[in-house]
Amino acid sequence: MLDPTSFSGLLAEYGRAIGWSVAAAIGFSFGVGLALKVFDWLSTDIDEWEEIKKGNMGVAYIFVALIVMVGILVHKVI
Repeated sequence: MLDPTSFSGLLAEYGRAIGWSVAAAIGFSFGVGLALKVFDWLSTDIDEWEEIKKGNMGVAYIFVALIVMVGILVHKVI
């Protein structure tokens, strides 16, 4: 184990932090994409994307809440 106060230890810690950041970004992107796809499959009566294009803020708020919820879950897992 490297000494975190040395330069090589500091670089190792930076690399570790960047690695976890990349892992979190990948996990978040897959999680949000999967959650939105499942939400689309479950709500077959309405075309959410068309409603958002029309300016329906209620549907947009539901999507925002879904994305925030998945983000919190992914954050807790990673």
